[in-house]
Amino acid sequence: MSTSEIIGLIFQTLWWVILGRVLLSWFDPSGNYRISRIIYDMSEPILAPARRILPTFGGVDWSPLVTMIVLNLLENFILRGLAG
Repeated sequence: MSTSEIIGLIFQTLWWVILGRVLLSWFDPSGNYRISRIIYDMSEPILAPARRILPTFGGVDWSPLVTMIVLNLLENFILRGLAG
């Protein structure tokens, strides 16, 4: 497995964890299930800085969307840097 594949896998995993957190917030908002707790613990270190910076608009937490966009941009930047 090449370095760029590993980096892509890491970013893809982070993206899916955040998406899972968003979906679970609709079905298990109190975090009663074990999988909810695991995904929360994995995603909170990534989402917390964005949440501190972004204001809440109309009661909606935009940090997952913004974080997913930033992760995508960061991944592209890193992979372009590795490619030369």
